[in-house]
Amino acid sequence: MEVRVEHISKRYQKPELQALKDISFEVEKGELFGLIGPDGAGKSTLFRILTTLLLPDEGHAEVAGFDVRKDLRALRSAVGYMPGRFSLYQDLSIEENLRFFATLFGTTIEANYDLIKDIYVQIEPFKDRRAGQLSGGMKQKLALCCALIHRPKVLFLDEPTTGVDAVSRKEFWQMLKGLQTEGISILVSTPYMDEASLCDRIALIQEGHILSIDQPKGLQEKYPRPLFALRAQGMNQLLDSLRDKPELASVFAFGEYHHLSFKELSPQGMEALLADLRSQGFQDLEAHSIEAGVEDCFIELMQKSDGSSN
Repeated sequence: MEVRVEHISKRYQKPELQALKDISFEVEKGELFGLIGPDGAGKSTLFRILTTLLLPDEGHAEVAGFDVRKDLRALRSAVGYMPGRFSLYQDLSIEENLRFFATLFGTTIEANYDLIKDIYVQIEPFKDRRAGQLSGGMKQKLALCCALIHRPKVLFLDEPTTGVDAVSRKEFWQMLKGLQTEGISILVSTPYMDEASLCDRIALIQEGHILSIDQPKGLQEKYPRPLFALRAQGMNQLLDSLRDKPELASVFAFGEYHHLSFKELSPQGMEALLADLRSQGFQDLEAHSIEAGVEDCFIELMQKSDGSSN
């Protein structure tokens, strides 16, 4: 097991905040593990603990066989860390940044070039350009190269695709899949629910508490009720009306549609609901059944955790 986290908790004093609450999970060698949750869920705090930048208040954690409290130097040499904010030296060129980080770990670009080659060749034509002058996608690739230059056993990526265009996001995940073939364990945090399906397993986290850990497909299959997508003219008014329906278990906005489920679905349930909405004056009603996505599951688990119904 490359990462083992047991009952980790962390509280900040100023402002007073319980950032992590009894967090436990394991990550296997070569696994791509996703930590999925909104801003403020505790993802960055957990990554900082696992990379020895913070100490936990309670609990125990090991990364690549090293204890996060006792084995700081050895652990730091075994992991690569790409923080949420671009943290490389803006005034250094691409090549200078890479050589600097290689030197920090007592290695060279040439020694581990085979590991970063497929990524580095995309930015190598601009190797003399200063890091501060790079686009978001190029900064992302450079930061990943610097995190990999010492060939870590475990790679931590804290919201690596935030603020990056859709094409660069897709390319980045393709690069992560390639790194898996090298046997590197990858932990990636993201607020984007659509990226969850690209992970081998995911942990849904909210307010410092893990709601569920499973494969994306396994999580979706556990959704407890039939789910429907509904839209009409006047979506804001439609949402308000749906939330007043006592027969509905959940209602929430989702892009061009509202997603909803019934507490008890009868064969006439949807038709009766549509007839009721038409009587209220809603026009161009369109409804169809759908499979639950990760975001649907997250909202369901969050509502269950809060003890709320809508």
